[in-house]
Amino acid sequence: MWRGEAMTLSAQAKQIVSDFAAENPNMGDIKKRAKALKTNHELAKELWSTGEFQPRLLAVLIFDKKLLTPEFIDQLAAEMMDHDEGERAHIADWFLANQLTKTKPLTALLETWQNNKSPVLQRLFWYYQARLRWMGKAQPTNSDALMEAIEKNLASADPFVQWTMNFCAGQIGIHEPEYRDRIVKLGEELGLYKEERVSKNCTPSYLPEFIRIEVAKREKADN
Repeated sequence: MWRGEAMTLSAQAKQIVSDFAAENPNMGDIKKRAKALKTNHELAKELWSTGEFQPRLLAVLIFDKKLLTPEFIDQLAAEMMDHDEGERAHIADWFLANQLTKTKPLTALLETWQNNKSPVLQRLFWYYQARLRWMGKAQPTNSDALMEAIEKNLASADPFVQWTMNFCAGQIGIHEPEYRDRIVKLGEELGLYKEERVSKNCTPSYLPEFIRIEVAKREKADN
């Protein structure tokens, strides 16, 4: 077990960490480095053990999916809490997109995290449910159950989970019209993110506006 302990870094890992410190790579640069490295689980563990944001982003791209056990994932999720919310969200979202959704066993595990004690794993559950809807690969059949959970828990959810739960509600409202009025009403009653300021050309998180804008975009594209 290596939780909380920096590993002795190989020459390769040391070079990557040094390069990142000197270059401050952007997300595209990190993805290019991962593509060149390919899967390398031991190197990924070394990079992760540094506790640094950019090396950890690279690590989540080169972990070996076959070695991502539930215990190992719990460890990663616990250590993501060491980052500020922005970094934590970025690492978690990359982990979802590049690892957890790529194999059936990992996806099946992901689907069990709705009530996990880890805010990171809960967030990943809700983000995955939202992703299923916006990607449109298959019509999910669990929207009734998700809506019950959202209506019961959204107001009091951990902030790191709450945004993603809210986002999932928005995606249900956009892609499943039979729930739209119900979700808009919920958004109006809770008022979550109503006062949030958003940058130009960004969609607000306040559910009534989020759904209105996104539905209008799709209707315009279809005409």
